[in-house]
Amino acid sequence: MTIPEQVTALADTLRERGLRVATAESCTGGGIAREMTELAGSSDWFECGFITYSNEAKQSMLGVSEAILASAGAVSEQTVLAMARGALGRSRADLAVAVSGVAGPGGGSADKPVGTVWIAWAQQPDWARAERFLFDGDRGQVRHATIAAALEGLLARLE
Repeated sequence: MTIPEQVTALADTLRERGLRVATAESCTGGGIAREMTELAGSSDWFECGFITYSNEAKQSMLGVSEAILASAGAVSEQTVLAMARGALGRSRADLAVAVSGVAGPGGGSADKPVGTVWIAWAQQPDWARAERFLFDGDRGQVRHATIAAALEGLLARLE
């Protein structure tokens, strides 16, 4: 399924169930929210997007603790789970997706090479799940793959 097809399927399901979604994005820089709002009528089901590229923004906008960022780092399971939960807590959304990763071309390390991305999905009242991905390609390809995987995870949760 292409990204526009994923968004259409997501929109149909969210609209049918009366649910709203929020995004909390780092490495995609708002790309997930952009794809969602490309669809006319997205205001029916898209609540808001948080672009939290810096650690300070993750803390102030989403409530990610300094301790999590210091111990696990920005690209980690703990951080994306906190981002997703923070997006739910700071919006009227029922469902949220959060992403943080190393899109490249620089910034990678031995434990977190370029292409490493963590994605978390959360739903009110207390469900959350995160998954680590390792995407191939240049910066644009990593970001594109992250958007597709984030949408796929939202769809899977709603099935």
